[in-house]
Amino acid sequence: MMREVISMTKKQLNRYEVINRANAGLITVKEAAEALGLSERQIKRLKKKVREEGAAAVIHKNTLRTPGHALPLETAKRILEIKRSDNYTNCNFKHYQELLSEGHSIDISYSALYTLLLADGIKPPRTKRRFKPHRRRKRREQSGLLVQVDATRFAWFKDDRSLYALHGAIDDATGQITGLYMTKNECLHGYFEMFRRAVENFGVPVSLYADRHTIFQSPYSGKTEIDPKANVNDTQFGRALKELSVQLIAARSPQAKGRIERLWGTLQDRLPVEFAINGITTIDAANEFLKTYPFAFNSLFAVEPTDSDNMFHRIGDSVNIGYILCVKEKRMLDAGGVFSYKGRSFKVVETISSGMIPKGAKINVLTGPAFGIRVEYRKIVFEVLRFVPPKRRKPQPSGQPPPTAPPPDSHCYKFGQQLYIPALPGEESDAEIIAMLQDAFLGKMAR
Repeated sequence: MMREVISMTKKQLNRYEVINRANAGLITVKEAAEALGLSERQIKRLKKKVREEGAAAVIHKNTLRTPGHALPLETAKRILEIKRSDNYTNCNFKHYQELLSEGHSIDISYSALYTLLLADGIKPPRTKRRFKPHRRRKRREQSGLLVQVDATRFAWFKDDRSLYALHGAIDDATGQITGLYMTKNECLHGYFEMFRRAVENFGVPVSLYADRHTIFQSPYSGKTEIDPKANVNDTQFGRALKELSVQLIAARSPQAKGRIERLWGTLQDRLPVEFAINGITTIDAANEFLKTYPFAFNSLFAVEPTDSDNMFHRIGDSVNIGYILCVKEKRMLDAGGVFSYKGRSFKVVETISSGMIPKGAKINVLTGPAFGIRVEYRKIVFEVLRFVPPKRRKPQPSGQPPPTAPPPDSHCYKFGQQLYIPALPGEESDAEIIAMLQDAFLGKMAR
């Protein structure tokens, strides 16, 4: 009897005491009914049950029974065991619920999972911040009207504390990730490759919202606000946007482009776990994974736009996006179709189909990781070959490394696609050209 009383709740103890007083004749049935908020008929039934069964009469019969829909004990142990493994330690509860369903075929509601993990002493990796009243800018009505771009440096890989830059773009109307690309540092190459993926996946947006990094605009662009006639050159990225008819909007604070700033917090929670589960530890493997990851992310977080009209537009099949998202610099051809670029000479390969370039013509030299170096004249692209002037070279000074020395680790193409440059036998090594391209490609970012 004592064991049953101890296991009762305060409400059950109070009910048991009132019924005992009614059985002893200390109070009437009516008084007992008023005290417990029950009908007199229920009090009479309880009096009889307490006389026959004792304290067990006021305890619900399902108190010690496991509900039919309860989580099996073995499944609960399995969930806790997986959560404590190395790959899932820093996984937030919502992401963990999704991974259980996708990778382990365990379906559990978020509230049940939350209760189970907290009861076992497992706390969320990131506590909720205090709510700050802030009026968010209203989303654009149509997808493709505005795309926000940015980059963030973070330790993305397990057991590697090095910081790598993830470049990303998000549609303002729907919250869809349009492109992701990772490099060692925030650079022009990373933004070009990210934007190329965005264009291939969704199309060209109407406008781009970015910070005031010198990759996007010249540090002297503020002069045009004072003097509209001031001549300020476009950056390579700004020039590419103009060729694609994309308007560049410069944000004046991180809060202005808060949608992509909040995206970084979500990706910093989720991507390291995804990389660890898939055994990804290098930038190349990460970029391969990031080709398809945005589609899985968008299926969970994207929202419907106010207006269903899609403002992304596709570029024609005749347009090579690689010839736009590249470094372009102007040069002049000599009488032999040769031009100088970064201290080296190149010869244009002219064919009957592509036409001829007159001597002294101004050309655009295109530099990109997919094709190396090419020449553009009147929107026609020509291949080039390295050209060595017919003169005796000076002997290599002693103590200097040979021209076949590998490029430094800071070179961006070590973390992306390999360069292809046509070479003649006996000419300069590709390593020299790669070093030259590094100066051409990354030098624009530094300036």
